[in-house]
Amino acid sequence: MSRRLLIEWRPGAKVTARLMMPPDGDGGTAVLLAPGAGVSQRHPFMADLSEGLAGAGLPTMTFDYPYAEEGRRAPDRLEVLLACHRAAAGLLHEYADRIVLAGKSMGGRVASHLAAEGEDSAGLVFYGYPLVAPSSGKVRSTDHLGKIDSPMLFLSGSRDRLAPLDLLRSVVARLPGALLEVIEGGNHSFEVPRRSGKTPEEIRGLLVSRTVSWMAGAAGGSE
Repeated sequence: MSRRLLIEWRPGAKVTARLMMPPDGDGGTAVLLAPGAGVSQRHPFMADLSEGLAGAGLPTMTFDYPYAEEGRRAPDRLEVLLACHRAAAGLLHEYADRIVLAGKSMGGRVASHLAAEGEDSAGLVFYGYPLVAPSSGKVRSTDHLGKIDSPMLFLSGSRDRLAPLDLLRSVVARLPGALLEVIEGGNHSFEVPRRSGKTPEEIRGLLVSRTVSWMAGAAGGSE
């Protein structure tokens, strides 16, 4: 079951959310899935992933940041993204006891800053954490990740130029309770070479299965 919701992230300002509740979902642990930079929750990656997670029995909510809601391409400032993300988490808490903060690229990075500021979460899932800023090529600081107490799952493609594996492995190794799962051949969008024989649907199914498996243990999503 899918329902459209509105998130009031500041007085008089709202963005759209989509909540997918499985028929047998118990409202125990839900996933808040945030989009990457420059796209909306309607992007095929977001749509397929949210439907896959919900199909696996996990209530899942996606949403748009203000810039996407307004049809702009350039992302908002971090403080605006955080305010919207925080409001989205607050709304989802009305439907679930625990929340896993998840996100594609920028959405995951914003989720990590939110968790570092104290937002309650059962865990965090990063689909392609952007360690390297695409505009400048500079490596972003990850100091805030050390402030997060929740377990973390990093899903990353072996060809992801925004998350070089040697750099990502060194980051994950310093984080207690963090796990890195590598999608062989995947780039930042989890696209794999044709010679791999895997379809985009199969790769997204793999992301779903690894998320569900991890949540059943580390994030308590199997209750």
